[in-house]
Amino acid sequence: MSGHSKWAKIKRKKQSADIQKGKLFSKLIREITIAARQGGDPESNPRLRTAIEAAKAANMPAENIKRAIKRGTGEIPGVTYEETSYEGYGPGGVAILIDVVTENKNRTTAEIRHIFSKYGGNLGSTGCVSWMFQEKGIFYVDKKEVDEETLLEVALEAGAEDVKLEEDSYKIITPPEKFGTLKKALEEKGIKYTDAEITKNPQSIVKLDGKEALQVLKLMDAFEACEEVQHVYANFDIPEEILKQAVAG
Repeated sequence: MSGHSKWAKIKRKKQSADIQKGKLFSKLIREITIAARQGGDPESNPRLRTAIEAAKAANMPAENIKRAIKRGTGEIPGVTYEETSYEGYGPGGVAILIDVVTENKNRTTAEIRHIFSKYGGNLGSTGCVSWMFQEKGIFYVDKKEVDEETLLEVALEAGAEDVKLEEDSYKIITPPEKFGTLKKALEEKGIKYTDAEITKNPQSIVKLDGKEALQVLKLMDAFEACEEVQHVYANFDIPEEILKQAVAG
């Protein structure tokens, strides 16, 4: 598992749902609204289906989900959101790719630039690091849940590219268009997954330690705290003990 993936999983385990719920709901509503522009039926809109599942997992009220969909389809008025991405470098030359949904691009650009500068990074030009990342569907399955041979058979039949053993979990990698197919296959076989998401995997890794590692983690935290930021991808690899210490504060 890449350092960035470890960091994200550790943070999710330690975050307080009550403290984060308001900000999380805001991010989820933005994603549902944007996704619904491609159609309000989740059965024919995989992005919307994934966004709704994430909202339900966060215990978002059904009425909030319905309103967000209707804003996206134009059935009811609402804020006009714009999707955009930012690219740049953090301490140690770490590549960072940021997806945002905003109603004020100029304000968000200024904020992203400020965060980069404050924590020792630099906002780059379009295309400077995006070529380092590939969009993939990722599932994590606990080793205790299923044997490797069975999981490999189910995953490959559903179109997965690879199954890797990482510490106490299996990591299944799939093309984004096969994400729903694999999810359905695992559920039909009764195989529970601990995490599932469509993400952007780095093709190369930058190993960090010490001061630079802590600087990068502060930078990542600042981006995650920005309400307009939907996703942050980076190619750092930091020792797990430093990740845990940083998340614990």
